[in-house]
Amino acid sequence: QVQLVESGGGLVQAGGSLRLSCAASGGTFSSYAMGWFRQALGKEREFVAAISWNGGRTYYQDSVKGRFTISRDNAKNTVYLQMNSLKPEDTAVYYCTRAGRSYNSISYYYAGDYEYWGQGTQVTVSS
Repeated sequence: QVQLVESGGGLVQAGGSLRLSCAASGGTFSSYAMGWFRQALGKEREFVAAISWNGGRTYYQDSVKGRFTISRDNAKNTVYLQMNSLKPEDTAVYYCTRAGRSYNSISYYYAGDYEYWGQGTQVTVSS
């Protein structure tokens, strides 16, 4: 059974930074792409960033490009999301997710291609 546990959320002022972590257990972490999605109050869940199984490819939503960085440490079964220059519109619950198929056989931006989800961590950016 795969479990994903996020940490690192919190309250930060606009312009500040946070680093989210997602620790995975169960399954073969290093064989699967990982992603971060977010859901703001009253809105649909949206793609934020994803990283391929070996870290060689990364993908970002346009609104976070240049501000957020996704990375992974396969030795620690952990994926990270470094968020800089945070804006109030980044306020949301952030979810870590693992792909449902191994290696590069997914559409990174599509939530339906991810199988396992964490419980989410709240990020609040004050203006």
